[in-house]
Amino acid sequence: MWGGAGVDPDDRLDRSEAAQVLRRAAGMARGQRRAAAAAVGFVAMATATALLGPLFVRHGIDSGIRVGDRSALMLAVVGYGGVAAVGFVGSRRQYIYVNRAGEGFLRELRLRLFAHIQRQSLGFFDRNKTGVLVSRMTADIESMSELVQWGLLQFVSAGILISVALVVLMVLSWQLTLVALAVLPIVVLASIRFQRSSNDAYLEVRERVGQNLSTIQEHLAGVRVIQASARTDEQRRRFKVSNRGLFDAHLRTVRVSTWYFGVVELAGVLATALAVLAGGYLVDRQSVSVGTVVAVVLLLASLFEPVQQLSQLYNTLQSATASLRKMFDILDTEPEVDEHHGSVDLGRSGEVVVDSVNFAYPGTESAALSDASLRIASGERIALVGPTGAGKSTLAKLIARLYDPDAGSIAIGGTDLRDARLASLRRRVVVVPQEGFLFNGTIADNLRLARPEASDEELAAALDRIGVRRHFSDLPDGLDTEVRERGSRLSAGERQLVSLARAALVDPTVLVLDEATSNLDPGTEAEVEMALERLMEGRTVVVVAHRLSTVRRADRVVVCDGGRLVEVGTHAELVAIPGGRYAALSAAWEASRPVAHPFSTGG
Repeated sequence: MWGGAGVDPDDRLDRSEAAQVLRRAAGMARGQRRAAAAAVGFVAMATATALLGPLFVRHGIDSGIRVGDRSALMLAVVGYGGVAAVGFVGSRRQYIYVNRAGEGFLRELRLRLFAHIQRQSLGFFDRNKTGVLVSRMTADIESMSELVQWGLLQFVSAGILISVALVVLMVLSWQLTLVALAVLPIVVLASIRFQRSSNDAYLEVRERVGQNLSTIQEHLAGVRVIQASARTDEQRRRFKVSNRGLFDAHLRTVRVSTWYFGVVELAGVLATALAVLAGGYLVDRQSVSVGTVVAVVLLLASLFEPVQQLSQLYNTLQSATASLRKMFDILDTEPEVDEHHGSVDLGRSGEVVVDSVNFAYPGTESAALSDASLRIASGERIALVGPTGAGKSTLAKLIARLYDPDAGSIAIGGTDLRDARLASLRRRVVVVPQEGFLFNGTIADNLRLARPEASDEELAAALDRIGVRRHFSDLPDGLDTEVRERGSRLSAGERQLVSLARAALVDPTVLVLDEATSNLDPGTEAEVEMALERLMEGRTVVVVAHRLSTVRRADRVVVCDGGRLVEVGTHAELVAIPGGRYAALSAAWEASRPVAHPFSTGG
């Protein structure tokens, strides 16, 4: 990744693919039709004034200066000034309406993309790096802003300008026009080479931008680990390599553009020189007037500049189309976990039935669960134990329907989870992770993530339900305390208490826990244990257990190993099995328990 990854071949779009992507984008932009139509109108106005100016100059020279007619000269001057004023108004208004239409389209695209990503299942985030998704929402959309803000404007303007300018030039003097256009093959050949070279260059920039953002996001997300491990120098080196790749990619585009624009500028100078040379000859033969030669020279400038703009626009269009396709790929990704027409609400029953479930994570060949079957009675507490990778966390995620099984079924209260409405499922089944994640905002804001409409009284009732209302009331700002990013202002125990209160606010039927007290300090562990015990009362509980004390409080223990449920029973029953998996695991736990210090006064 950190080497010289070039352009992704999948970013290359042929004309049919590009046309399809652009048609789809145009369909999404229908809401901006009025602003787009107004922009095109003002573009036509500005283009017309750019062509009328040289004609007034021609009139002023031929009908005014040459024959000494002051009125004709004044008419040309006033006309030129009027055209310039109209052109100024048109050019200002066209930018306003183009940007209004373009930014409206980008705003709608951002909203659609963000909402669609929010709907995705966990498997989607397993396959896509966070940094890459951030790049889609930021860098890729920004790459399109250049197109929608000025690219389309330049395309329409340049197209009209070239077409009309050629007609006007031929009408003024077809001889001068043909002589000047003798340099056109140079421009055409240079444009073809530029398009090929810059296509790779601009696509590599897009790739490098994504890599750079991914590196930055990874560093910021893991900054505590990086600093604690004294790895800042290594991270700086990795970012330096990534940033250098982006720098080199941008330099390549500069080199390609500088060469091409220099060729086009030289072609324009040659065309002007040829027009002046031929014009002098034709004026001497009285085939054309001096004013006509001057008008042709001025119009040639209007001809070569849009050719240059169109070639540059080609690369902007390529970059934007590649970005659009990446975003459409996301928009076309349907969530693996979704609800179908006719889905139903889950009832209050907490009975969980796991029937012959098989599951493998996306992109992996080995099964995380194989032929898993389990019945959990309503109100029963189940502890899932086993070595790392045994399948216990996978089973917990499937019961919460964070994933769907590849085969078999999981039902709660007799309803297959795939037939349940997701809103109902999230109210009936709540997951409390090992570490409470809080968003920037107040404690009250984080509690209302579970139920945005909850009143202050309901928040207080949820805190009372688990016995922690006094703890948060003692804070200087109470529930209005700002927790800051990731809840950094609160201790790990307090963050977990907020997570538990959030679950109590929902009042679920089934609780899925990744042992919520395993990473806490002794000072807050007791309070969290008490809150958790009160939260579990009267509910079906599935806990991924990491400690013997948690297992002993469970009604039954399920031992996972190699993706299979190998033993199920109470703690006492499983310990009594000679050579059993749980008996060995329990013995290992007992052996790893800390021995009391010889000078300790504890019992």
